[in-house]
Amino acid sequence: MGIGRGAASVVVVAMTALVSAACASGEAAVTLPPAGGAPDYQLGDGYPPEEGVEIVVRDRLSPAPEDVYAVCYVNAFQTQPDELGDWPDELILKDSDGLPVFDPDWPDEALLDTSTDDNREAIHEIVAPWIQECATTGFKAVEFDNLDTYTRSDGALTLEDNLELAEDLVEVAHDAGLAAAQKNAAEDAELLRDEAEFDFAIAEQCAEFDECELYQEVYGDLVIAIEYDTATFNAACLDERMPESSVLRDRELRTPDEDGYVFELCDPAD
Repeated sequence: MGIGRGAASVVVVAMTALVSAACASGEAAVTLPPAGGAPDYQLGDGYPPEEGVEIVVRDRLSPAPEDVYAVCYVNAFQTQPDELGDWPDELILKDSDGLPVFDPDWPDEALLDTSTDDNREAIHEIVAPWIQECATTGFKAVEFDNLDTYTRSDGALTLEDNLELAEDLVEVAHDAGLAAAQKNAAEDAELLRDEAEFDFAIAEQCAEFDECELYQEVYGDLVIAIEYDTATFNAACLDERMPESSVLRDRELRTPDEDGYVFELCDPAD
């Protein structure tokens, strides 16, 4: 079961106060996502969201959707499938044979090497303009994907490596007026929120991996959950494990005019 609604509200109120304090200190104003708002995850082609959707996540190269809370997807700790050649070779994590280390679940995405100050600074210089462009094109927040590469690097990367980079990227986001979403690393959510100052979380398959509560304990109602398995989603909706901002999507994130498109919200009547 998720945390109680009262406890979640306390977390949201506290986080709103922190955002207000940051704005008072001279940083750009940051708008948090609507707590419990219905989300859609559109990392393929963008399309008009279903009626009632309040939060839409799109890739940084897609236009920001209008009339909803728009979150900009940035793959900040791995390469995108078609962008490996765009990255300097020294920023790609290598194995003992000098070959790129790929994500076992996404074998066309290579891990970025965050293990040195020089590398983190170089990655920052590449990603920071992407974040700033998200702000200028109308997004309200940015999602930094694959924060947890240290868990699949065979010890080559550490939580501290990625945390240092995350701190810098969140600072860029806040300076640009964007809220910043933690993505992955549920077990380290409290540390990442406190040290990197993430504002909310986006969680893929948190019900399937029994991680939703780990995010909710830290971010309250500011957790956006995406599931891909129908049975898991429906069961989690029934027993209230799903955060209020949850959606079932197909794994290929198809558009409504494509075969296999899936979009479903938890039915409040269930």
